[in-house]
Amino acid sequence: MATLYLVPAPLDFGCETQAPLQDVLPLGTLQAASRLTHWVCENAKSARACLKRIDAVAPLAAPLQAMAIQELPRQVHKKGDHDGAAGAPAGIAALLAPLRAGHDMGLLSEAGMPAVADPGSSVVRAAHEMGAAVVPLVGPVSLLLTLAASGLNGQNFAFVGYLPQDAEARRQRIRELEALALRTGQTQLFIETPYRNAALLQALTQTLQHNTRLAVASGLTLPAMQVRSQSVKAWRSVPALAGERLPAVFAIGR
Repeated sequence: MATLYLVPAPLDFGCETQAPLQDVLPLGTLQAASRLTHWVCENAKSARACLKRIDAVAPLAAPLQAMAIQELPRQVHKKGDHDGAAGAPAGIAALLAPLRAGHDMGLLSEAGMPAVADPGSSVVRAAHEMGAAVVPLVGPVSLLLTLAASGLNGQNFAFVGYLPQDAEARRQRIRELEALALRTGQTQLFIETPYRNAALLQALTQTLQHNTRLAVASGLTLPAMQVRSQSVKAWRSVPALAGERLPAVFAIGR
């Protein structure tokens, strides 16, 4: 049985500016990825773009056109793949057939660590059930970078994904998360599509109590990176977020 490698991708997916790859991924990670010729990915186009960047630093073991690249099923993107073995989409094990044939494989998302705030957990489960080794490689994880830089509780935290788009449902969810954070001390982390960052920030500053602490990290690992962590009262005096259309992570706590 071969090995499934979890390969982190740089956090600049969809950004106009890209970080130098060797600044955000260790050489060991790049070299390990360059040796792989079989992949499962979130999106084949972005996977090829990432592999092309890796090739410029650590030459690939095979031409890009010869790589065996398989995409996760579309239902994984829409409904997730985190409901346990019983909820795993059909066909996931088939994606890992190269493992049984002795080929090491890579799992790659569009940004950050696969299976963390991204699809891929069903692939990892299937690899374990097959008896394959699973090796996470070192690279950037936006949630942990945000948490470390926020000054919020890093001993007790939760990632809750996306908040509702409907304004009233979003306000209700914000109040629920704030109550949990203030009662237990558990930091609540969540994300939003970049073009909705401004609307979410406005909803947070209008809904949260003035003493609640709000941290926002945008453009992580990029030259335009900004991390702001302050009370909601302070946010209300300077509500704008620099680079508001960059990927961002939001966190609230006490």
